[in-house]
Amino acid sequence: MRRHNFKKLHIWQEAMELIDENYLLTANLPDYEKFGLRSQMNRCSVSIASNISEGSSKRTNKHFLKYLEDSLGSAFEWETQLNVCRRQNFIGEDLFVKLEEQVLKVQSKISNFMDTFDLNK
Repeated sequence: MRRHNFKKLHIWQEAMELIDENYLLTANLPDYEKFGLRSQMNRCSVSIASNISEGSSKRTNKHFLKYLEDSLGSAFEWETQLNVCRRQNFIGEDLFVKLEEQVLKVQSKISNFMDTFDLNK
């Protein structure tokens, strides 16, 4: 397997954009969510990109795929947390729709990238 320069991977770039949007969102959450939802969403969004970069260092596709699965799992987790924000009226519908579209795009791109892997390498 050839190693990937993670900074050139579109999935990593998209994940980094989601981190930026996430930090803008969580900065406006109520103070009482500082150690709850805010902290969890920040860690989760960073985990998406971090797992992509860490996985890119692995020697086999099988090992890289494990990190991509973790990244995808974090993207789904973040989507749930976004839904919590909407249900608790922490964000408006327009922002929710924008961020939901963004995280769905990240999920789709990670999934599609995973489908390109040859597990025999």
